[in-house]
Amino acid sequence: MTLVQLQPNDEHNQALEANVHPPDWSNPTPAGRYNLVVIGAGTAGLVAAAGAAGLGAKVALIERSLMGGDCLNVGCVPSKGVISAARVAATVKHASEFGVEVPDRVNINFANVMERMRKLRARISPNDSATRFSDLGIDVYFGQGRFIDSNSIDVDGTKLEFKRAVIATGARASAPPIAGLDSVEYLTNESVFSLTELPRRFGVIGAGPIGCEMAQSFAQLGSEVYLVESEHGILPREDREAAEIVRKAMEQDGVKLLCCGRNLEIKNEGGIRLTVESHGQEYNEPIDALLVAVGRAPNVENLNLEGVGVDFDKKGVKVNDRMQTTNPNIFAAGDICSPYQFTHAADFMARIVIQNALFKGRKKSSALTIPWCTYTSPEISHVGLYEHEAEKQGVEIETYVQHFSDVDRAILEGEDEGFVKIHTKKGSDQILGATIVARNAGDMISEITLAMTHGLGLSKIGSTIHPYPTQAEAIRKLGDQHSRTRLTPLVKTMFNKWLAWTR
Repeated sequence: MTLVQLQPNDEHNQALEANVHPPDWSNPTPAGRYNLVVIGAGTAGLVAAAGAAGLGAKVALIERSLMGGDCLNVGCVPSKGVISAARVAATVKHASEFGVEVPDRVNINFANVMERMRKLRARISPNDSATRFSDLGIDVYFGQGRFIDSNSIDVDGTKLEFKRAVIATGARASAPPIAGLDSVEYLTNESVFSLTELPRRFGVIGAGPIGCEMAQSFAQLGSEVYLVESEHGILPREDREAAEIVRKAMEQDGVKLLCCGRNLEIKNEGGIRLTVESHGQEYNEPIDALLVAVGRAPNVENLNLEGVGVDFDKKGVKVNDRMQTTNPNIFAAGDICSPYQFTHAADFMARIVIQNALFKGRKKSSALTIPWCTYTSPEISHVGLYEHEAEKQGVEIETYVQHFSDVDRAILEGEDEGFVKIHTKKGSDQILGATIVARNAGDMISEITLAMTHGLGLSKIGSTIHPYPTQAEAIRKLGDQHSRTRLTPLVKTMFNKWLAWTR
């Protein structure tokens, strides 16, 4: 198995590799049966292994590539490193709006931006290192794991026996069929962070979270960006009003959006050429680099899942609500089996697996309240139901919206293009869903997620003092909105009579 390429081969990537796939690592010799064998050392696998070991279980952890999985190596961590630099660049470009004068031409050293990302990724990597997990009492094996039967697995010729196993092998980038794509070298999330030179003209296919984050970041860093999306607009799964605010921000940053794209074709003409029709106009653009940010495939190959009765399809391993596969001894967690392909979702699914696999628990994944965020500028975060989902399910809702144009801190920060939207069950303050569009929406959504998880209604948020001035005050204002709706004409009449009597 070829490792995810860590390029360039500098001191930072060497430090990363030394932590998450040490070149000189020697696999241990198994001694007896394991309580739990975990295949895959991404977020779900690491949490499952560490949690089980912390409870006293005998645990083996198998990884064929880099510990830390996508999140550390080619996902959350490197992408946020690039995004943070891009946001600084954008802030400098708009500094004059705050009365801060900067030179007309600001130099962005892309090589240094990427080196900073690699340095910080290496700094974080000890958390996911082979040494750390070995020190936790876990037997760490590097190699390809393959089930022998329902109680044993082979790792490159070494047999491990287990009572329970967890499949946490994740998913990978998988490009859809695009005419001519195979004729050029293109980037995915697994290779884009190896760039050391800024593409002057950058093509991005797919306006989902990864595509939008990278398109905007590269535009802020100085690339001329073409973003192609087959559907209308961007972020098709998100609240349409929210996505529209982000779209306008991305276009202001210089992203050229080619949505409703038809007849997309990639050509190799001594370089990459992108041709597509968007809203009746033909585009034929030479580009220096192409990022394909659409398509994922589960890592189910070479595990012998068929041989041990574990059902799977093109979406991944099939599990029940307790994260158990069709083989009762084998569980799964994370991107390999979940429609919610987020690090934090994998974390909490793994916690459910520990309880159910080791202690015959009955914890259900459907009970999880899972928020998520797209880290554009501004960010979009969401939890619970969207309006269209509530309508489809026949759930009557009431919707409250607070625009940041009426929130003092947002105005002062120059970040008033956004809102907080909360849906409650009709006639109740029970929160069913929420969307936030703001610079730090990912941080702000947690207050609402906490309320939903523990059954705290919107009125409870409204009666909770928030510091002034903060953008989070927008959430409290929605509590006030809800309280005002409780003042029915009858209540208002009675209240006015009371005031008149007390004069």
